[in-house]
Amino acid sequence: MSTMPRLAMHATTLDISDAEARAGAERLVSRLSGEDASLWSDEAGQQAEIANLLGWMRIAERIEPETDAISEWASRISTGIDDVVLLGMGGSSLAPEVMAAMLPADAGRPRLTVLDSTDPATVRRVSDAIELGRTLFIVASKSGGTLETATLYAMFRAQYAERGIPDAGSHFIAITDPGTSMAQRAADDDFARAFLNDPRIGGRYSALSYFGLVPAALVGLDIAGVLRGAVEFGQSTLAETDIDQNSAVRLGLALGELSRRGRDKLTLALSPTTGPLGAWIEQLVAESTGKQGLGIVPVDGEALGDPSVYGDDRVFVGISVGDESLDGLDALANAGHSVIRLTLSNVHDLGAEFLRWELATAVAGWVLGINPFDQPNVEESKANTARVLEGVADGAQPLRDRTGTETGEALGVSGASGMTVAQAVTTFLGDTSPGDYVSIHAYLDRTPAHETPLQRIQTSIRDRTKRATTLGFGPRFLHSTGQLHKGGPNRGVFMQIIGDHREDVPIPGEAYGFATLIDAQAEGDLRSLRDKERRVLRLVTSDPASGLDELVAVVETLS
Repeated sequence: MSTMPRLAMHATTLDISDAEARAGAERLVSRLSGEDASLWSDEAGQQAEIANLLGWMRIAERIEPETDAISEWASRISTGIDDVVLLGMGGSSLAPEVMAAMLPADAGRPRLTVLDSTDPATVRRVSDAIELGRTLFIVASKSGGTLETATLYAMFRAQYAERGIPDAGSHFIAITDPGTSMAQRAADDDFARAFLNDPRIGGRYSALSYFGLVPAALVGLDIAGVLRGAVEFGQSTLAETDIDQNSAVRLGLALGELSRRGRDKLTLALSPTTGPLGAWIEQLVAESTGKQGLGIVPVDGEALGDPSVYGDDRVFVGISVGDESLDGLDALANAGHSVIRLTLSNVHDLGAEFLRWELATAVAGWVLGINPFDQPNVEESKANTARVLEGVADGAQPLRDRTGTETGEALGVSGASGMTVAQAVTTFLGDTSPGDYVSIHAYLDRTPAHETPLQRIQTSIRDRTKRATTLGFGPRFLHSTGQLHKGGPNRGVFMQIIGDHREDVPIPGEAYGFATLIDAQAEGDLRSLRDKERRVLRLVTSDPASGLDELVAVVETLS
């Protein structure tokens, strides 16, 4: 039996015969199909933990019989609703965001807004754009205690009381694991419904569970079609022992083996249709593989350049639908770079594509000899953030160093008195070597006015240094690539950009607002990176628009 041809895989300048031989000798596919936890660990305790996190492999089959009921419920509850606002981070929000961007929706259904930021301007903009009486909130958290989700829920819930809108609970649903504080909150606060997810599914592997499907159903997407393709692909893939015909396993073997050989920068070349998929792949791969000093670095949103701007640490994966072209891949392959092409026959193959990448990531973890289902370093930044917030509550100030902007400059260098931005950036980038990557962390409002210059900075750094360059908005990226930054190889250099806030939004029950919270998250991550002896440059801007323009000018004049 061969895998579905509509999910085609074609590799150029790629020799993974050793990995394929090992996979055959160790019965990889049959052990994967049998959910054999010993693939990823020899230690009994860890095997037990892994075995309890493999529910994602066949969740599509188990949940498919529920699709009609979910869709019918979603149609009823969304009547009279204009907006569905999803409060969730990382694995609790990325898959529905991708589905809403890629799949056609039924006419007349509400629009989806994902709120995964604590930036006060972002929070205010979403709040101002909705009418509470015609909005349904999804409060999504596997653990039930995600800080960002809890504070956003508290703010929106309080607004119903402040405005005298009755029956506030009917405007909220929860998606969480059984027994969590969020499940209890949903009962205590009379939520319209709580979906209790299979606890054997980790957040980043939850695309085909309630976390992905319920929001998609609410905005009128064809979740039955998504699951149908995933079920067919999963059954075919887990039965296909001929690795040449098994696109998911071959993809995982390629990513893992190439990473071991130094081509560990997974550069996504996405068509206009598949572009939204990049953020989901980024989290899945980074959080799954970035540990024990190892890891695959996903690069999303970096426009393809001339082959001469890349080092020899790249593997390019192009994803397109049907006959869409991916300009630039042929030139890269002809120049000797490793290139993989993945093709979907249509957008309704998205469910199968989710599963292909989940299986491939698990296989890559096997190649690397790591557990792809844990995230041992994620809690470090959270703990540091909590300590910063405790200091704020106790009146300790200042929260962060504003060196460089105190005299009115639009952009300054934090903690480097007397050094200009140009000097600091030149020194920072000069401290990189082939094989390193540059990661830009922007704790700013995620708007086109900010994202466009940041993407110019990303491209300029790549072109001038040949270093892979990533871009993430905080705190969103903390739930995506944060594990890789601390647990992966010490090949990252991190440019943190923080901004002053023109307004704040209070958090009910707290002595601080969202401006302080996002500053504390930036400070907490900075401390985590420094504790891991990572190379970090912090820039502070009093005016993000002007400050980013200044940074563009600095980077584009570097030799």
